[in-house]
Amino acid sequence: MVTETDDRGRIYLSKDLRERHGERFRVVDLPSRIVLVPVDDDPIRVIRESVGAAFEGTDIEDLREHARTTIAEETRREAGEGTDT
Repeated sequence: MVTETDDRGRIYLSKDLRERHGERFRVVDLPSRIVLVPVDDDPIRVIRESVGAAFEGTDIEDLREHARTTIAEETRREAGEGTDT
């Protein structure tokens, strides 16, 4: 699907996409692209349903820090992909 921004910077997502992925998205600005990540109304609930008891007893702040570190590392790797090192 190809889409453009309107004069106010908004993009159009088809009804099919909105029905499959929801109405709320986090915009992730990567060095080579922009990614829209669907955001659930209760993202913690979704994570718990996805992983079950795997993180039971783990502090939410520790999980957040781990996620931030992982994303930062992925972004640095991706930014380095286009360089001649």
